Amino acid sequence: MFTHMTVGANDIEASRRFYDAALGALGIDASSGPDAKGRFWWRTPRGAFAVCKPIDGEAACHANGGTIGFAAKDMEAVAAFHAAGIAAGGTAIEDPPGPREGPFGTLNLAYLRDPAGNKICAMHRAG
Repeated sequence: MFTHMTVGANDIEASRRFYDAALGALGIDASSGPDAKGRFWWRTPRGAFAVCKPIDGEAACHANGGTIGFAAKDMEAVAAFHAAGIAAGGTAIEDPPGPREGPFGTLNLAYLRDPAGNKICAMHRAG
């Protein structure tokens, strides 16, 4: 459904290091960039994710109520994402990584805030 997502950051280098670590734990290659607009990109065959300073010149801020979810191949990848993200400057939020029961069955989830305050998560749908 989505082709790409972009989040703003005021400290691009801290965000690049964070996402290289957290997304690397999910098997996503290190970022490319910066491009001509200063963005760093992480690409997969199914879509792309970018971090940049806001183009309008204003300070970056996170979306209150927004979450970006990244697919994980298994629970081990969910846990690795969480650990790598914390080690790279992220903040653990919500419950510890693990299964959550809901209307969509069992989901293995881990939530973090990136260095800019954006809420992200790794998710694996349990079999």
